[in-house]
Amino acid sequence: MKLSELINIAGLGDIAGENDPELTGVYSDSRQAKPGSLFVAVKGTLVDGHDYIGKAIEQGAVAIVCEQGAALIRDHAAGEDPASGTGDKDIVILTVPDSAEALGRIASAWYGEPSARMTVVGVTGTNGKTTIATLLYNLFRKLGYKAGLLSTICNYIDDKVVPTEHTTPDPLTINQLMSKMADAGCEYVFMEVSSHSIDQKRISGVRFNGGIFTNLTRDHLDYHKTVDHYLKAKKKFFDNLPASAFALTNADDKTGLVMLQNTAARKLTYSLRTIADFKGKIMESHFEGMEIEINGRDVYTHFTGRFNASNILAVYGAAVALGEEPEDILVALSTLHPVAGRFETIRSPKGFTAIVDYAHTPDALANVLNGINEVLDGRGRVITVVGAGGDRDKGKRPLMAKEAVRQSDQLILTSDNPRFEEPDDIINDMEAGLNASDKERTLCITDRKQAIKTAFALAKKGDVVLIAGKGHEDYQEVKGVKHHFDDRETVREMFNTEN
Repeated sequence: MKLSELINIAGLGDIAGENDPELTGVYSDSRQAKPGSLFVAVKGTLVDGHDYIGKAIEQGAVAIVCEQGAALIRDHAAGEDPASGTGDKDIVILTVPDSAEALGRIASAWYGEPSARMTVVGVTGTNGKTTIATLLYNLFRKLGYKAGLLSTICNYIDDKVVPTEHTTPDPLTINQLMSKMADAGCEYVFMEVSSHSIDQKRISGVRFNGGIFTNLTRDHLDYHKTVDHYLKAKKKFFDNLPASAFALTNADDKTGLVMLQNTAARKLTYSLRTIADFKGKIMESHFEGMEIEINGRDVYTHFTGRFNASNILAVYGAAVALGEEPEDILVALSTLHPVAGRFETIRSPKGFTAIVDYAHTPDALANVLNGINEVLDGRGRVITVVGAGGDRDKGKRPLMAKEAVRQSDQLILTSDNPRFEEPDDIINDMEAGLNASDKERTLCITDRKQAIKTAFALAKKGDVVLIAGKGHEDYQEVKGVKHHFDDRETVREMFNTEN
């Protein structure tokens, strides 16, 4: 594709001068730049791509999109003295107000605007994104459609698995994956949309046909600094939806209706507590599943807890908004199962139940523990094993411990992904949220495997052991190295030795 054609499709104006190279690729990482490619210099949170323009040109880039002065960059990139008046005249420089925004639009144009060829629905919020996006993907495949999924756990091009590293990938990866989805015949794409990706404009250029908001509680303040900034990042997603899209929000969350304030999209709500377009009520609940009434119709699902009932409502509402028949949706919903590492139940030969869940915020812990206690109804004890991630928001650590001990009979604080922090320091931060009475019901065991083993030794028939924080993850990150560790695998190994 010619540079002029790419820039025109991306809506970035025209290129100056007669040089109009045929491009071989588009990159935002100078190390990946190839001869004949376009390099887009983006200011990141840790590094500034503008500092690597020279490297990209050394690698063979023939065109640069950036935010700085074109002449100065050309001279600097060519390794010449600006005062000499010499430089690399073959390098095309295009300056834009926001190169992160431009990258998304360029990525979409380079890959043939794939999001315009499918129906794309984004899911954002603190908790529930993975479950809702994955269930929608599974639901629409049950209904006979080819579909794609972009999620924390795994990406799918219909039934083809594509490993994932981020909740929402970079713009080039997003559009490359969507292009493959469209080429594979996918009609729908369901994707998690993180607050980081909204703020960093990774979803620029993606044409959304719908957006879903789950909830908003304290998380990612190491990045956003304040809850207000976190909220505004989420809201921006809905502010940018077109009038042709739908915006479905959780009316039970105190910020749910805020998301709809400035959107041009069709406004829809779901709720377990108040009047809404999609109203639900839990009729009966067990660890194996629950019966829910949705808009006057009953459906049995393989999910447990109010938070999952809310997720089911969001899935139902989105499917209706996309034109599917309610009865067909309910039949398909009754066949779906929980996402890996989300309220995943494993029975012990000794008669107690282990539940592995990704809950890693105070609110997520509260939701999972509420669900457990609603089913137990005092007929068994709750033992919770939980830690907190290193190099992340420290303020939520004492809140997580306080929430965990409030709804547990026994709490065991342990290591999660300490990253570059000391595990014991993280545990001490969590323990700071406990009073003297709480500490009497709390153990601190740094080794996660030993912590789980201790919880199982304490558990009796009818009890529940919640192992929270890691869910689907199969590693522990320590000092920059990922060591294999899977809560679910550990649980099953220990249960097998009990037989």
